[in-house]
Amino acid sequence: MGQKVHPNGLRVGITKDHITHWFAPKSNFGPDLVQDFKIRQFIKKELSSAFVSKVLIERRGSKGQEKIKVIVRTARPGMVIGRGGQGREILRKKLVDEFKSNIEVDVEDIPVPDLDAQLIAENVASQIEKRVTFRRAMKQAIFRARRSGAKGIKIMVGGRLGGAEVARSEWLREGRVPLQTLRADIDYGFAEAHTIYGIIGVKVWLYVNDFAEHAKFASPIIPVPASVKHENLPLEEGEIGHDDA
Repeated sequence: MGQKVHPNGLRVGITKDHITHWFAPKSNFGPDLVQDFKIRQFIKKELSSAFVSKVLIERRGSKGQEKIKVIVRTARPGMVIGRGGQGREILRKKLVDEFKSNIEVDVEDIPVPDLDAQLIAENVASQIEKRVTFRRAMKQAIFRARRSGAKGIKIMVGGRLGGAEVARSEWLREGRVPLQTLRADIDYGFAEAHTIYGIIGVKVWLYVNDFAEHAKFASPIIPVPASVKHENLPLEEGEIGHDDA
């Protein structure tokens, strides 16, 4: 039953940290939780082409004097920050206008986009929407992840694949994906492809490395082959782009 459990659900508090950091009294908990959800939706929509993987949210201060810090993890920080930081400031002002709160925006770079499960899932979904066959999109994503140093990866797609009358699921796996090993850094991502036949779901399980047993919430050491470090490499079909701030 390991594949039935969200990998982050097993590991939060053990080897993975929460994506939201704040405490609130019972009366404010619900509204704050809904606001977090809407902030993430807003940022994903505004930065739809910037390959945003995660949006972390921190809250400080009491109600009425609360400061919200939003951390955007993206493979294209330059697109988010803009020239001289203008892009980040525009995003901050839009958030303040939309949510009427004191909001600060930070941007974090994802050094190897092909080792981020959420970006892989969104990339596969994007390829399917462009009418690339789902098997080709899955194989390309697996190849790039393994080339970048992943120890194992599993991709599952489900829906009316290829326009079939009956919905079904198919998956591909390469390498090891130890779902129930808590020290294993299993990254998980999900995305949806909107096609003329309906929605096709894409799930990605990515095994990058093991966490050190003594390091709680520690980031694993991600191997970056020399070929990945070179800049200005030509992008293959469906490859996730990356730029520097």
